[in-house]
Amino acid sequence: MFDIPQELKKLPQKPGVYLMKNEKEEIIYVGKAINLKNRVRQYFQNNKNQKVQVMVQHIKEFEYIITDSEMEALLLECNLIKKHRPFYNVLLKDDKAYPYLKITKEDYPRIIITRQVEKDKAKYFGPITDAFAIKETLDTIHKLWPIRKCHKNLPRDMGKERPCLNYHIGQCCAPCDNRVTKEEYQNMIVEIEQFLNGKQEGIMQRMENEMYQASANMEFEKAASLRDKLLSVKRMSEKQKITNTTLGDCDVAAFVRANNEGLAQMFFIRGGKMTGREQYQLYAVEGLTRSEVMTEFMKQFYSGTAFVPKEILLQEEIEEKELLEQFLTEKRGSKVIFTTPKKGEKKKLVELAWKNAMISFEQSGERLKKEEKRTIGAIQEIQAALKICYPLERIEAYDISNTQGFESVGAMVVFENGKAKYSDYRKFKIKTVIGANDYASMKEMLSRRMNHAIKEKKEGKEGNFSRLPDLILMDGGSIQVHAAEEVLKELEIEIPVCGMIKDEKHRTRGIIFQEKEIFIDFHSEGFKLLTRIQDEVHRFAIEYHRKVREKKIVHSLLDDIPKIGEARKKALMKHFGNIEAIANAEVEQLLEVPQMTIQAAESVYGFFRNVCKES
Repeated sequence: MFDIPQELKKLPQKPGVYLMKNEKEEIIYVGKAINLKNRVRQYFQNNKNQKVQVMVQHIKEFEYIITDSEMEALLLECNLIKKHRPFYNVLLKDDKAYPYLKITKEDYPRIIITRQVEKDKAKYFGPITDAFAIKETLDTIHKLWPIRKCHKNLPRDMGKERPCLNYHIGQCCAPCDNRVTKEEYQNMIVEIEQFLNGKQEGIMQRMENEMYQASANMEFEKAASLRDKLLSVKRMSEKQKITNTTLGDCDVAAFVRANNEGLAQMFFIRGGKMTGREQYQLYAVEGLTRSEVMTEFMKQFYSGTAFVPKEILLQEEIEEKELLEQFLTEKRGSKVIFTTPKKGEKKKLVELAWKNAMISFEQSGERLKKEEKRTIGAIQEIQAALKICYPLERIEAYDISNTQGFESVGAMVVFENGKAKYSDYRKFKIKTVIGANDYASMKEMLSRRMNHAIKEKKEGKEGNFSRLPDLILMDGGSIQVHAAEEVLKELEIEIPVCGMIKDEKHRTRGIIFQEKEIFIDFHSEGFKLLTRIQDEVHRFAIEYHRKVREKKIVHSLLDDIPKIGEARKKALMKHFGNIEAIANAEVEQLLEVPQMTIQAAESVYGFFRNVCKES
């Protein structure tokens, strides 16, 4: 039993990070402190902050990690918040999902879209929330500069193959065939970096000079091509608003909020031009001062972004300003300062960011309300119908699929706060049950899932199975519910179990809970969510069963054909798509598959024309 008063006395007077946990041992808050003893004790004293008061009621234990300095504690805090996404921390929604443009660190670099920032000495530009804009920018770059798109290892693979189609249509300069010098290629990369940083004047001047020179030399096709490229650069440049050339490189941050949600607006100024703007949704901001919200946003945003400007303009003063400036200075490699302007052009920029945040927040307000109604609101309706007193944050649904007992499989889908969490979906190939026995199959699947959780808990791991659901939904009636309840009873795990039942037209009718059919209004959001969950687990199970069945069929046929190994089998399926198409193919069509020889093609053709007909 964790004795909080006793553990508070043991806290060291050192810098570090503390993690607050609830009764389920879930991390609900992560914080840092220059003095762990003083900071953590404050939570359990007469704190006037309403949010803290609510959080403390759920704290059943805490742990801490000592660091050598407050700077190390700051970095660790950012990483732990991103990893665990605690309920009571200010959260930057989906910050990992935003894409970047990456110039790879190679002898002949490529430019690609990535969602992962790594310490690989590559150059990253972003994050960019508009997926269309980032693809449009990449397309424009490839039209203007014919850099390579392939994954060849250069210079190792130089001269091994002829240039690809991109070279022949003018979209690659073919470094793989030594048709461009390394210096010429690097010059293109330098111009791309300038283009992405909003410094297009030099690029446009060079293109204009080359265009006139080509025209003077009567190279009219080259001049026309340069003219089109120049227009493309001008169009991209015109999309960027000129603010003040004395600003140089800086970011502008402002935010608005209502209740427990907020929206932060960022303007990115590069070379005196606004090269882009992004907005980020914030959660768990209720009960915090504006300064606290802005501080948390700054920490999370700049711990994940690749580029840090020399100046960051803020709407509000932030806490720990000197520490954050030191952190970003080390990351940038030169001085970084936070400024809260009181007048002039910088003040106008901050106000413009705030106005944009306000407009975006108002526009998204209705959408967010509808989304909350169909997710959190739906969960609350189900919770009320079942008379469960705690929040149903995580729901897991299970289904079995087979064809007359052949190749039985199980599927598990996960919904958190009313939304599908695809990363936690799991498939189970039933191993111990023969024939169509849904009861035994369901028991096997649930036993394996729960035993994975028990094993991870014992080993102190935080895997995908370690978090148990607040509610289990079975695709079926009382039989499936009893199977689940039997497993949970054997493992001494207490989780409510419901059965999702359908009518004679195979439509969701309601749920069975504690041997009773619970009525939920057909038009309610709760009923619609149940329908979505049942349809989703059914779809997931059927898709997995279809793949297993097709793989079995492919194995039983193609593996019996002479001269067809694993590589050719995969190539045939990739080219034709299914067994039927392969069986009906002529020898000439089979030879279109790159790995096929005349002997292998004739072997396949003969097998389906002779052996299959005989059987």
